[in-house]
Amino acid sequence: MSVRVVVRTISELCITVGTLIVLFVVYVLFWTGVKADSAMDHQIDVLQKQWSKGSVGQGSKGPAGGTAAPATESPKAPAPYKYGGPFAVMYIPRLGFTWNKPVLEGTATSVLKKGLGHYRGTAQLGQTGNFAVAGHRRTYGDPFKDFPKLRRGDAVVLTDGATWFTYRIDKGPYKTVPADIEVIDAVPRKSGYTRPGRYLTLTTCDPEWGHSHRLIVWAHLDSTQPVEAGKPQALRR
Repeated sequence: MSVRVVVRTISELCITVGTLIVLFVVYVLFWTGVKADSAMDHQIDVLQKQWSKGSVGQGSKGPAGGTAAPATESPKAPAPYKYGGPFAVMYIPRLGFTWNKPVLEGTATSVLKKGLGHYRGTAQLGQTGNFAVAGHRRTYGDPFKDFPKLRRGDAVVLTDGATWFTYRIDKGPYKTVPADIEVIDAVPRKSGYTRPGRYLTLTTCDPEWGHSHRLIVWAHLDSTQPVEAGKPQALRR
């Protein structure tokens, strides 16, 4: 076999491999995002249909007159969340006023392809304890792509169809390793909290295209208000 044939064969193999790599990158960057966006939209549609039929959460109704109320006591606990099913929608203005994602029960890969995932065994939305939620940094819609932009004082707003829950970030993003499961404890030791309360923990992967570490933010429940009172101040522009 001549040197020219060997060089041509190697060149063709390199082109083939390069084409496959490009196709894989397109799949990861584009197609999984398209599918995830569609899946998330579907989960929100499912919730809105449930809520329109009166199947909503059992959060605090707030004070008479339907105004926002300081978070001084836990609302009535909702029924257990159905694994893999949506139960709330999350809004984070810092990530954009069009940013909204469904929150589902569980953190398995199959669940996180459809939205954010609630860590099973942690507190329910608005309840005393730590309501902990995970999301992809990249791929499957990149829900937490801009996670490092989150800052102290930022609002994280959720609704279960009956109540708006406004949390305020106290600490983060904090970098740790995947084995550090203390970050979702009822009172996370490194959060700065020293007593039981109604907390929120958000987690995602780090670096942006890896998973060797985790980024964490912690927040406390700042206020609640009934949905019929309109959007909370944090979502008004």
